Amino acid sequence: MTNTVLRIDASARTEGSVSRQLADEIIAKLAPAKTITRDLAAGLPLMDAAWIGANFTPDEDKTDLDRQTLALSDALVAELKAADTVLIALPIYNFGVPTSLKAWVDLVARARVTFRYTEDGPEGLLTGKRAILAIASGGTEVDGPIDYATPYLRHILNFMGITDIQVVRSDRMAVDPQASSERAHEDIAQIAA
Repeated sequence: MTNTVLRIDASARTEGSVSRQLADEIIAKLAPAKTITRDLAAGLPLMDAAWIGANFTPDEDKTDLDRQTLALSDALVAELKAADTVLIALPIYNFGVPTSLKAWVDLVARARVTFRYTEDGPEGLLTGKRAILAIASGGTEVDGPIDYATPYLRHILNFMGITDIQVVRSDRMAVDPQASSERAHEDIAQIAA
């Protein structure tokens, strides 16, 4: 049973967004779970030299400025750690993820925090969680040859230790909106509360 959902909305559209509508339906299915909402429509700051420097400074050597530089990243990671289900609602933009979602990934995929390197390779530190990807697209088929968003998200979530991933697809809406909607509702029906 889901206790806490981290809902991430990555569509730049706040009105008329299919991915947001799918997320609403999924949240309703997961009720009465607590929901933490992170709306990326306004964007997030991109990593820069100061952020990278602060991130790689050992904790005991971090200055107040380093901590301030990492404050948003720390808050995003805390949201991720607090959830047992991560719901990422996104459109496919130009065959990939929206830039705001890529910025979110860059801020939460942190060595020694959400993953670590071992002699056997990287190890995700966010085990025991599941993710639901609610994906909308006009012409790109989810998991088709030109979909770079879905495999990327699966990879990065696996990298951080989240291996239980379900996909809700409302894809190829510009081609056949009715079939797209039916696929999405079939996928939602498969989600366990």
